[in-house]
Amino acid sequence: MREIRSRRRAARSAALAGVLAVLVAVAAGCGGGGGGSNNNTTTGNSSVSGSIKFWGIWAASEQKAFQKVIDGFHTQYPNVTVTYSSKGNDIPTVLSTAISGGNPPDMADVAQPGLVKQFVQQGKLKPINYAKSAIGANFSPAWEKLGEVNGKLYALLYKASNKSTLWYNVNVLKQAGVAAPKTWSQMVKEAKTIKASGTPAYSLCGASGWTLTDIFENLYLRRWGQAKYDQLSAHQIKWTDPTVTKSLQDMAQVIGDTGNVYGGTSGALQTDYPTCVDYNFATPPKAAFNLQGDFVSLEILQNTKSKPVKDFNVVPFPAITSGANAKAVETGGDLIIAFRDSPAIEAFMKYLTTPQAATIWAKLGGFGSGNKHVPASVYPDPITAATEAPLAGATSVAFDMSDNQPAAFGATTGQGEWGIFQKFLQNPSNISSIQQQLESAAAKAYKSGK
Repeated sequence: MREIRSRRRAARSAALAGVLAVLVAVAAGCGGGGGGSNNNTTTGNSSVSGSIKFWGIWAASEQKAFQKVIDGFHTQYPNVTVTYSSKGNDIPTVLSTAISGGNPPDMADVAQPGLVKQFVQQGKLKPINYAKSAIGANFSPAWEKLGEVNGKLYALLYKASNKSTLWYNVNVLKQAGVAAPKTWSQMVKEAKTIKASGTPAYSLCGASGWTLTDIFENLYLRRWGQAKYDQLSAHQIKWTDPTVTKSLQDMAQVIGDTGNVYGGTSGALQTDYPTCVDYNFATPPKAAFNLQGDFVSLEILQNTKSKPVKDFNVVPFPAITSGANAKAVETGGDLIIAFRDSPAIEAFMKYLTTPQAATIWAKLGGFGSGNKHVPASVYPDPITAATEAPLAGATSVAFDMSDNQPAAFGATTGQGEWGIFQKFLQNPSNISSIQQQLESAAAKAYKSGK
């Protein structure tokens, strides 16, 4: 469904164990373990029994980590057996086929909110309202809403990613005499100073259109808030709306500063993800800033010689306003859903809402949680703590907009949003035309539903 992102995720899973070993070794002494709070602990209950067949995307090191979570549940519910099977990136197809054949698993993990809505519309999912109080005790209301469809709770966002981050080359900023920016205006101002010091400020992955939509989505969310973001995502606000105009103008401050983008406009359009990240942390570095999500750390560690904290670091995506939206987070992640209902399934779903269930995996790395009772000290290194801890404090959280839209508009190479934002990179001054193209493509995709 999301081929490019699925491939990126598969690579992330395969590389996770080795990368974490590097991070932990470098970060030794920089932060402790900590076990999380005991809020809303699930009490062991031998009277609940049964078996749960669970299908998910997690494989390799992620599957091993989730098995440890299952083992933690089993100590509290010794008469419940959870059997996990990895279906990899084919999970949407595998689940759809199983549903058509009348034999879906009891529970599953999916990364596409659109798939959850599809299953609800087909009448195949069971609501999980029984988990509302447990979610309310451990998450802000924004996280609960991510699992709702038509006002009913159908999913728990258990494993989350932070797509609202800014990565920077520590040495380039030090040479320019600037600090990591906290606001968008500060970043734009610092970019000029960085350029004057001899290095371009920005590296853009223009050949991968989704990287451009991610920048826009963060800008829109942090300027206008989650309500408008959700409306634009659902095409209840047109792409010709003045709010879109303003956010495109914000974005043009970066992509329109062509002399401050490594390779200029032409070079950026020919640079894919992850090559643009490698440019930031090459020797010598070719640019200072990269506006991408938490997955960037894996690319840096795998394919550059940069060391965490010493050579590269990360801060939250710069705030656009000083209001309540300043710390809004765009996320992707894994939604836990149930095709059946039983005391065993209810017990496991509730367990997954607890800080204990999150902490087991968080300590191993490669995991983020919106659970407000999971402290930053749980994460195994400073970089992971910097990217994942903000999830727990976020009061405004939104799914990646593209993943909520028809694929023809939000997730197809060379067309829809991806293609039109590449045109915007090519000509950032032509905002009105870009808006008209976005609206035309969106209207067509939403009409066809594809």
